[in-house]
Amino acid sequence: QVQLVESGGGLVQAGGSLRLSCAASGINLRRYTMAWFRQAPGKEREFVSATSQRTGSTLYSDSVKGRFTISRDNAKNTVILQMDSLKPEDTAVYYCAASSGVIVSQMRSQSGYDNWGQGTQVTVSS
Repeated sequence: QVQLVESGGGLVQAGGSLRLSCAASGINLRRYTMAWFRQAPGKEREFVSATSQRTGSTLYSDSVKGRFTISRDNAKNTVILQMDSLKPEDTAVYYCAASSGVIVSQMRSQSGYDNWGQGTQVTVSS
């Protein structure tokens, strides 16, 4: 019933930008905390960014802070991840996730999210 579909991934040179989107169906994103995670080759999935449904506040991992921006487009029921100043170490599959009831301390954890997209590949060349 719930579907999250990521798009916008691709190949970009270091220093460039990409804009990822996560389109949701079956849920109203106004009522969900939304997050982005990523998984690089040979590494575990890691937290990237999140936006709270309760406060609208945003949260970023230290590795992307100042370079990535998460936002919502409520009219389109989507969440956006704007990625600037991309680095080769940003190369990964990026996943969108949604939670109907996550507390602040759980926002960085995969276990706090109920629904996941299939991912979109981001490749940053050196």
